Amino acid sequence: MPQCFHTVKELREYLKPLKAQGKTVGLVPTMGALHQGHATLISNSAKENDITVVSVFVNPTQFGPTEDFDAYPRTLEADLEVVGKAGGDVVFAPSPAEMYPSSDDTWVEVTGNITKVLCGKSRPIHFRGVTTVVSKLFNIVGPTRAYFGQKDAQQVEVLRRMVKDMFFDLELRIVPIVREESGLARSSRNTYLSAEEKSAAVILSKTLKIALEKFKAGTTKVEDIISFTRTEIAKEPLANIEYVECYGLPGLYELSDEVKAPSLLAVAVRFGTTRLIDNIILE
Repeated sequence: MPQCFHTVKELREYLKPLKAQGKTVGLVPTMGALHQGHATLISNSAKENDITVVSVFVNPTQFGPTEDFDAYPRTLEADLEVVGKAGGDVVFAPSPAEMYPSSDDTWVEVTGNITKVLCGKSRPIHFRGVTTVVSKLFNIVGPTRAYFGQKDAQQVEVLRRMVKDMFFDLELRIVPIVREESGLARSSRNTYLSAEEKSAAVILSKTLKIALEKFKAGTTKVEDIISFTRTEIAKEPLANIEYVECYGLPGLYELSDEVKAPSLLAVAVRFGTTRLIDNIILE
């Protein structure tokens, strides 16, 4: 089982002599409820670094007032097992008070279009919470490399911008989406789905895959790609579409008329009360 620390002081005291020996440190930030997608991030880190630290922290500042902060699963004992089996060495599981010690918070925020499109439209404070907590983790751990999943594609682009603009001395490692056998992107929120909703949600990955094939075959109009994707997903009666959008990479820049490779085709769809996101890179 990995060692588990709950305070910044404990973790830093553990890491300091290891860093003095020149050991590399990988960081995998998570909110817990770990699944195979997280395990893949951890195993990648374990292969590329001497020490792998996995943070397990349900970050309150990235949840809106109507979102599922209180209901978000907290399964630390099970998470420790996942981390150990995947090759992780340390779990950092702080309390909210440990991570936010002041009554008036200090924020790290990426502004501009990159945080206003896609999920930023319906979750206006979300990315400020993400960038603030991730910057804290970077400063606490001082990792050589940090690992994130491509499923959270907008988060990846926002963090790339933050790392560049704030001169963080580390490497971001982005791991491809891990999917269930059905094609459904693995997510902690999949546990909220009923059997019927989970079956219906496979429409997301199926449609994105066909959209990529259409792009490669010559369908390059932004309007055509978005229209096809939205129409196909809407054929599933349980699907309630929040958005289907396409932006250029890197940086999520606005496309004019034609999709240019590489571009991100991203969707957010509710099945019952559960909001799922998925994406594919058109290249």
